Amino acid sequence: MTSIKTDSVIHVDFEQALSERYLAYALSTIMSRSLPDVRDGLKPVHRRLIYAMQQLRLNPQSGFKKCARVVGDVMGKFHPHGDSAIYGALVRLAQDFSVRYPLIDGQGNFGNIDGDSAAAMRYTEARLTPLAMELMDGLDENSVDFRSTYDGEQEEPLVFPSTFPNLLANGSTGIAVGMATSIPPHNLDELCHGLLLLLNNGATTVAELVDVIPGPDFPTGGILVEDPVTILKAYETGRGSFRLRARYEAEDLKAGQFRIIITEIPYMVEKSKLIERIANLLTDKKLPLLDDIQDESTDEVRIALVPKNRNVDPLVLMESLFRTTDLEVRIPLNLNVLDANTVPRVMNIKEVLQEFLNHRRVVLERRTQHRLTQIANRLEILKGLLIVYLNLDEIIQIIREEDDPKAVMMARFELNETQAEAILNMRLRALRKIQEIEIRKEFDELAAEQGQLEALLADPKKKKNVIAKDLKDLQKRFGKDTIIGKRRTDLSKAPDIIVVPFEDEIEKEDVTVVLSDKNWIRTIKGHNASELKYKDGDTERYVLNASTTDKLLLLATNGRFFTLGIDKISRTRGHGDPIRLFIELENTDEIIAAFIITPGTEQRYLLASSGARGFIVKADDILAQTKGGKQVLTLDEKEKPFACVPIVGDHVAILGENRKLLFFPVADLPEMARGKGVTLQKYKDGSISDIKIIKIEDGLKWTRAGKDYHQKDLRLWLGKRAASGRLAPIGFPRTNKFSE
Repeated sequence: MTSIKTDSVIHVDFEQALSERYLAYALSTIMSRSLPDVRDGLKPVHRRLIYAMQQLRLNPQSGFKKCARVVGDVMGKFHPHGDSAIYGALVRLAQDFSVRYPLIDGQGNFGNIDGDSAAAMRYTEARLTPLAMELMDGLDENSVDFRSTYDGEQEEPLVFPSTFPNLLANGSTGIAVGMATSIPPHNLDELCHGLLLLLNNGATTVAELVDVIPGPDFPTGGILVEDPVTILKAYETGRGSFRLRARYEAEDLKAGQFRIIITEIPYMVEKSKLIERIANLLTDKKLPLLDDIQDESTDEVRIALVPKNRNVDPLVLMESLFRTTDLEVRIPLNLNVLDANTVPRVMNIKEVLQEFLNHRRVVLERRTQHRLTQIANRLEILKGLLIVYLNLDEIIQIIREEDDPKAVMMARFELNETQAEAILNMRLRALRKIQEIEIRKEFDELAAEQGQLEALLADPKKKKNVIAKDLKDLQKRFGKDTIIGKRRTDLSKAPDIIVVPFEDEIEKEDVTVVLSDKNWIRTIKGHNASELKYKDGDTERYVLNASTTDKLLLLATNGRFFTLGIDKISRTRGHGDPIRLFIELENTDEIIAAFIITPGTEQRYLLASSGARGFIVKADDILAQTKGGKQVLTLDEKEKPFACVPIVGDHVAILGENRKLLFFPVADLPEMARGKGVTLQKYKDGSISDIKIIKIEDGLKWTRAGKDYHQKDLRLWLGKRAASGRLAPIGFPRTNKFSE
């Protein structure tokens, strides 16, 4: 639609205008706020912070300056956003429990692992760390491009030269529009090994890189217990997660007693909230193996766990805590970054390292070219100065007698303007004989350096050697032999599955599970639920008797099963919580069945679809371990799950919409873990109407209009699976269901 201007009103197509503005916002968020650059691993706010501190000469050797001064400079000159966001970014770069290699050296209260926030910026001071200076090494040597700041008064670098792979070393997190990034920190020494490996052999595989970069290295330590195959797959695809556990040890006491001492907690877990969570579980009697928790931390983490008695197995106790608290977490990996062309994409670890090496090669070439330009300019001046010593008396005479000595010298000795200007600016003391010798020596040294640099630019192998030398030098200064470079997170094989007796983990208690029509769920103490209240417009759907050690299984219209521990459901006389807080159920899907399973029982179920196909499935095969559920029933288009019926008899009774009834043995059905199943009953038109499991010797019972019916002889309707069946007996409910 063409824009039409009528006085001060401009008519535009609303959809087009909204699309253009939203796209502009999305691009701004992705490129200028949320995603880091693969070359230096920084977002714009971090880059501007470090650059502003360099401009303030806050080097590691200098004194500290107030953070308020730094934030003011960043906000006024480079980053026109709120001071709280800028100060928050500064604080994080200074926290040794948040970043693996801090880029800012903080003085004052910068928060702690308990989750306490930093002091106000007027009370804290900061300066750069040596590694931050590594990011800017060669910044003033035309190694990277600059752009104008937002007000056009100054310039800022588009990216830092970055001599170390900060993206993987310190990691990054961010949520943009339609995409996100999550990169855990790694050990710098291992990254250098990987870079050297890739530098020497471009065909190096991700598997070979993972041999030297075996996994993340978190600033708070802990133990990585992920399977190596899973780690490799995550690094190959750029997406995955890592299982991280707290570090603990058993402390022996007198009389055979012991305590568990936790010395390291997982990355980004706040100690105070972790202890609060464990204390709440103790209060709710959900940790019967644990008697008490004590925080004995100083500057170092030390959390004491006191077991109920000395007979408690420490492994079982810790396994129960790993399952229910943040003593075990999953750290996501999503290598979504801006590449050298500022295009967002997900990379694998080899691509990330290769992009860094490419950047280092570009920086080396630009710095070398910059130095060659400086040498060429200096050699030109030195040639002019040497002419002075060859014609000293004549030049002095020209300067003393000529009105325009510069022009005369240029014509007489074939000098250019730069050389003539340098001669005129010479001091008299420079005319000493010794100065001529020094100039000739400098000329020869620069000429030799010029030849070496030109050879470097022309030889890819020499460039590779220079980059390798820089990486090895980085390893010497920040490698595993140094305090900051030592690996903090240990790697361990995936732990063996430890069976925690459910009755030991959760106190058994009778409850009633209530799930409303609008999918609000709650539990009520006891099995005498009466006068249940619901939200306006909501009604009763499922009311199930259970105990706190049972599991609630939910079947959704997409064929997925979801599992909820009864003890995890809120106990209240109120309306409860939305079911979607507990499971990842799409808005287009609904719950069609809910039933209780007691762990350890060998119950089987008949799972049937609306297309009259089905199979038998064990209870263990439909228990889901994650909020995302477990796909068990495979559905065709427009199909839905129809029923999940416990096997409590020997025959399947199935009824079609055509009122035809069929009985066939349960043994005719296959037992499967997942799939579509087999045909249960054939229909010319319509589909399944009802299904149940019966004992054939008991016959079929139903009620209609208050009158009980009992069909004992079912031989007319007995048949093989997938048969059509016969019309239901006289008096069968008009609802076409086995019960009205």
